[in-house]
Amino acid sequence: MSVAAQTARRRPRVSFDPIQQLRAHEYVAEQIRRHIALRLVAPGESLPSERELAAMFGVGRPTIQHALRLLEADHLVEARRGRRGGTFVTRPSEGSPVMEELIARLLRRRDELEELLVYRRAVEPAIARLAARMRTEADLEAMRDTIAKMVEALTEPDYMRLDTEFHLAVARATRNRHLTHAIEEIRTQLNDALSLLPESETWHRRISGEHEAIFDAIEAGDPDAAGAAAELHVASSDKGVRAVLAAIGRRRVR
Repeated sequence: MSVAAQTARRRPRVSFDPIQQLRAHEYVAEQIRRHIALRLVAPGESLPSERELAAMFGVGRPTIQHALRLLEADHLVEARRGRRGGTFVTRPSEGSPVMEELIARLLRRRDELEELLVYRRAVEPAIARLAARMRTEADLEAMRDTIAKMVEALTEPDYMRLDTEFHLAVARATRNRHLTHAIEEIRTQLNDALSLLPESETWHRRISGEHEAIFDAIEAGDPDAAGAAAELHVASSDKGVRAVLAAIGRRRVR
């Protein structure tokens, strides 16, 4: 038997999935989808014009139009005509097909979300500890500004967007792009569940107080206190998300 044949017999059988190269319009749609998921563009808010999006992405308007059609098919945006028209992020309401799909999506991903909650409880306190060591005055100002804006937020979408911005500001203070990406992914993947958390003044005061405790410890350069404050905050959010999952599970059984 030849050396080549012997090598072929010893080689383990492997299988790879083919690479799915994103076309330009798919890349645009995914970028906008991520911004919507992170609530950096809030429900009810309009996207930049097609002309502005084309300039931002460096593509032609037909590519932008194709991407927007994909998002519209997924009920993430809607086109409105007229003088005040444009492309707006949809505002799901209780009982709507979009809300029903959101609930069904959460139920399908329940096991994955359980794993994500465990991952978050491991990662976020570590990020807060590192941020307390590495933060700059600019980082502190970004966190301080976000906390102040959360107090003044008039709508739930604005509040949720600022909540995300606070966690990203803490992550950026670590000077570690991988940790920042981890927070982006956590917020993206948890967004459906987080969007169903209570919209009450009491709940908002609790979150704001927990954010302030994290900020105070980071500002003081106290890694242990920052980690402990983050652990408390994540545990509180974890409890809320699990309650949401249990509630929609009961709702589905009826």
